[in-house]
Amino acid sequence: MNTENRTAVQANALVLLRMLIGWHFLYEGVIKAYNPSWTARGYLLSASAFKPFFAWLAGDSLISAIDFLNIAGLIAVGISLLVGLKVRWGCIAGMLLLMFYYLAHPPLPGLPPGPAEGSYWIVNKNLVEMAALFVIYQFPLANVFGIELLFAKKKASTDIK
Repeated sequence: MNTENRTAVQANALVLLRMLIGWHFLYEGVIKAYNPSWTARGYLLSASAFKPFFAWLAGDSLISAIDFLNIAGLIAVGISLLVGLKVRWGCIAGMLLLMFYYLAHPPLPGLPPGPAEGSYWIVNKNLVEMAALFVIYQFPLANVFGIELLFAKKKASTDIK
């Protein structure tokens, strides 16, 4: 899509969406990092789909690494989206995390419901946020707001000299 056809309001709305999702990821990661008793083990063991895989991830030999990767991934994605640095990589990593969360507890008929704030059928907040990250991936907006914009301006000024 030609970015020249995007209005300032559309670009700012997409940046706002990127920053809100970034805040959500960052907050979730920081809250987990500061809670010494937090672990993904319960969530993984309660998986309603792909039980053997998620039980394997929750095993004693892997759970420490899984907890660390989950927290680090949430924080990295959050920072990427919030400050506008390597946004496309942040979107990909965020979509992968959300895919794992969705697949552990998909809101599908015949499966027990997973931990959720409401009642869902096929579509839940993980799937919606994954779709939003896909949209942001299509329009990373590095030329509108973020750290990458500063690098682009600096490069442009050095190219002129």
